[in-house]
Amino acid sequence: MKKSPFIIAIAAALLAACASTPAPITNPAPVTTVTPPPAVTTVDTGNTTPPPMDARVSAANLAAAVKAAPDARSAQALLNGHSVYFDFDKSVVKDEQRGVVEGNAAYLNRFNGKVLVQGNTDARGSREYNLALGQRRAESVKQSLEVLGVKANQVEAVSLGKEKPRAEGDSDAANAENRRADFVYQP
Repeated sequence: MKKSPFIIAIAAALLAACASTPAPITNPAPVTTVTPPPAVTTVDTGNTTPPPMDARVSAANLAAAVKAAPDARSAQALLNGHSVYFDFDKSVVKDEQRGVVEGNAAYLNRFNGKVLVQGNTDARGSREYNLALGQRRAESVKQSLEVLGVKANQVEAVSLGKEKPRAEGDSDAANAENRRADFVYQP
C-alpha cells in the first residue's frame, strides 16, 4: 500500500508540533473570578403586625425598597409601622421624615392604591385645637404626597387629634411618639 506524500507531510507537521515546546506567555490576561450574589429567601409569615424596629427598612431607604418590592403586599409590609413625626405645635414635614412620605408615594404611584392619612397630636391643648392641628398635619402629608405625583383622589386627610395616642403618659418621649401622621391603606 502506497502512502500519499500529502498525508505524510501532514503527519510530519503534527508530530513536529507535538514535539516542540510551547512559547512562553509574556502578557497573561488577568483572571477575573465572579462571586455569585447570596441567595435571598423570602418567607411569608402572614403576620400583619409591623416587624421590630431593627428589622424594618430605614425611612431614608423606604422609597427604594418599595420600588424594588415584588408585589403590593410586600411593599405594604415595608410601610407598616412607619409614621411621619412632627415637632411640638408644628405641621411641617421635617427633612428626616421625607423618606417615609417618599416611600408611601412610591407605593401609591406604583400600585394605584388609596390611603387615609390620620393626623395625631399629643395630649396637651384643647380638643378643638388638637383636632385642627391634627388636620393641618394630615393635610401637610397629603400635599407632600401630591408633590411626589400621587393623585389627590388617592389620599384622604383626617384628624384624630389626641384621641388615638400611641404612647401613654405625659413624658417627652410619649408626647413625641403621639405627634404623628399615620397611613391607613384602604382595600
